[in-house]
Amino acid sequence: MGVSRLDIFYRRLLLTKLFIGGWGKPEDFKRLFEFRKVIGDRDKCTGLVPDDYPVFIDKTEEHSDCHIHNGHFISPLVHLVPGILPTEAVKARFQFIVPKQWRKNRPVCIHLAGTGDHFFWRRRTLMARPMVKEAGMASFRSCLKNVSDLFVMGGALILESSVLLRWLEREGYWPLGMTGISMGGYMASLAVTNWPKPIPLIPCLSWSTASSVFTTGVLSKAVNWSELEKQYTINSVYEKEIIQLLEYCGVDSFKMAQEPLSCASTELCERQLLELTLTNKEEAGAQWLQRLGKTKAEDTHVFSMTNTGTSLDAREPQWKDKRRILSPSSRGSRLHSEAINFMKGVMDECTHMANFSVPVDPSLIIIVQATMDAYVPRTGVLSLRDIWPGCEVRYLKGGHISAYLFKQNVFRQAIYDAFERFCLKYPKASQ
Repeated sequence: MGVSRLDIFYRRLLLTKLFIGGWGKPEDFKRLFEFRKVIGDRDKCTGLVPDDYPVFIDKTEEHSDCHIHNGHFISPLVHLVPGILPTEAVKARFQFIVPKQWRKNRPVCIHLAGTGDHFFWRRRTLMARPMVKEAGMASFRSCLKNVSDLFVMGGALILESSVLLRWLEREGYWPLGMTGISMGGYMASLAVTNWPKPIPLIPCLSWSTASSVFTTGVLSKAVNWSELEKQYTINSVYEKEIIQLLEYCGVDSFKMAQEPLSCASTELCERQLLELTLTNKEEAGAQWLQRLGKTKAEDTHVFSMTNTGTSLDAREPQWKDKRRILSPSSRGSRLHSEAINFMKGVMDECTHMANFSVPVDPSLIIIVQATMDAYVPRTGVLSLRDIWPGCEVRYLKGGHISAYLFKQNVFRQAIYDAFERFCLKYPKASQ
């Protein structure tokens, strides 16, 4: 199935560049990868966040249908990986929207912010306030997106979500669940993998890894590749040391991308190229080759578009030393391909759900996906159904943007269904 033209058009309207500062410090990568080994194993995380971790309410606003509490707490990541958080992210802030009258129990759903959702008003207006009216459900919306490094944000959100869940349990709220849209869905999923109890999870417009979002999705056009390529070339530690720390070895990982292309890969390449809408066929061929990733020099296949048709021509490379013989344009293409594959590797290491524990009860997970999502490609990456056996996946017609703008009611219904499923399976008396 194709991708949404609205997604492509909307992306072209945005001028924001991603990762303008580059990769980040190699020392931070090493520390984060080591921390990922701990946070990715739920059994190793016992005691990382105490049950009585302090949470503070700073201000309460009274509205006709609800109370809005504004609060904060210090991110636990400050204590576990000192110096990794930027100063402005040390204090995690949240809003807690509580209905004036509860209908049944005291359910609370934590909403994590998506890309670009730096403030509360969007989630409050589109999700939290309607949930108060429709289901008498409270909402916790964290404003924790103010972290410049995506991987730091992931580690911080896992711990900070644990703080909120433990605080809500102490305050007597039940049942508790987590959701998020787009990148917020990824982060909610990561947080639930670390929670030691059954819990409803509703990730919307997200999938099994963030690597495809920034390498093959429309957001890849917003990545500051020139700066990333420059830093990757200048600082050899990325290639010589950081790559050696990557452990995820799934079919969509960096390490697999280095294997020789199979006939199946060639057929996939040809089929996908036929679907591309680029007018420049040679550009299309080079672009898809970059998506497939680099291979070992002795096994590399080079694909080129013919002038008379769309068939692909595979031939063995005729060089021994690519760095010495390749033309400047070819070297640039190779460097871009290396940067993309390094991006795949570090993204899979820190965001791939297969690198984290399986949630305690996957049957409480309802995933909402868009069939033509150009922001979160599912082709070529491991399915969440394979990672979390028993989870449910619901599909919406359309793309990422149209689903976000017009299908919030579907997201909310999935939340209600997941909470109802939890209450039937785990009645409060057994808690």
